Amino acid sequence: MATEPLTQNPAVDGSELIRFDHVTKRFGDNTVLDNLDFTVASGKHVTLIGPSGSGKTTILRLLMTLLKPEEGTIMVDGDYLTHEEKNGKLVPAGEKHTREVRKKIGMVFQQFNLFPNMRVLRNITEAPVHVLGMSKDEAEERARGLLDLVGLGDKYDAYPTQLSGGQQQRVAIARALAMRPQVLLLDEVTSALDPELVAGVLDVLRDLAHTTDITMLCVTHEMNFARDISDDVLMFDAGRVIESGPPEKIFSEPEHERTREFLSAVL
Repeated sequence: MATEPLTQNPAVDGSELIRFDHVTKRFGDNTVLDNLDFTVASGKHVTLIGPSGSGKTTILRLLMTLLKPEEGTIMVDGDYLTHEEKNGKLVPAGEKHTREVRKKIGMVFQQFNLFPNMRVLRNITEAPVHVLGMSKDEAEERARGLLDLVGLGDKYDAYPTQLSGGQQQRVAIARALAMRPQVLLLDEVTSALDPELVAGVLDVLRDLAHTTDITMLCVTHEMNFARDISDDVLMFDAGRVIESGPPEKIFSEPEHERTREFLSAVL
């Protein structure tokens, strides 16, 4: 029997996978996202760049429903994320609806967020078994394959504290992929690592970007990495997209003065 691909993405036909429509997010008097519109097509790798506080990580946290927008709507694969339609009207979504849509999204955080009391294999299998209803045997087979994918096939029986930060982050990548997400969110995944560990994690993500068709939405200050893996780069400032385009255009011939200022500071 043929085994299913480890990184299966059901919609890679270029159809719209994520849509933000007039999304506004505030923290008190501070408007972090200001009437934001943007889309991500299936199978694309999109990187968000810009200064700290410009709203990039807030976008990922909204997609994970860790935050909710004050205004506007978010759609994932044709379904509203924090709203649902009832009797022809759009109303705030119930938890069941949100949970189902959120299954399409995986996220790798800055901090690894592994369960310290669980060995690596169980860290990866816990959610597929309890959330997706996967059998333990199937979940473990998939987990071992994903550990091979991230270069940690021999660490399945280790506890997180026995691993380096870079190894823990690679386990976190495998854990996110184990849920078969349609889109993988990457939130500054190397920012908590010692400099010598950054390259190993970025190499895993480069391989993932170049050898699979999973959709990726990435927030990073690693500009060379963004240039390598991105189909599109979006420059954020003050909660808005001020410029977007393929990496060769954004990094080599940016049109907006704010983009030029930012890149001259980080490159």
